[in-house]
Amino acid sequence: MKNNDINGNYSRIEQSTQVKGDIVSESDLRIDGFLDGSIKTKGKLVVGKSGKIKGVVNCSNADVEGAISGKLFVAETLSLRATSSIEGEVLIGKLIVESGASFNASCSMNKEGKVADFKLLKKDPEKNHEKTA
Repeated sequence: MKNNDINGNYSRIEQSTQVKGDIVSESDLRIDGFLDGSIKTKGKLVVGKSGKIKGVVNCSNADVEGAISGKLFVAETLSLRATSSIEGEVLIGKLIVESGASFNASCSMNKEGKVADFKLLKKDPEKNHEKTA
């Protein structure tokens, strides 16, 4: 069985939906709305034309028609459609870019196929953190 749900559908964030926070999933995801936060999935991420993500993305494959701003870690293949816009830092296995896509990012190819891991950090407004250089 693939990483998607039993009925073959993606978990979805619809166009009229805005999410602020972190999403962790074992299955495939489709974003048509707005996410301000992070996504971590072992499945495929699809960002529709109206989809926008601001934050950190970690997935096995990604198919992007919308916009991503931030860090993007794709273990296997990142496919950018003509309407896509990527800004930030990208670590990928393979890259497919259609004519018309906007790609303003630093990009590294990960030959070993390792998935970059990140930790979800909870901010505690009660604690003051000292910043060092």
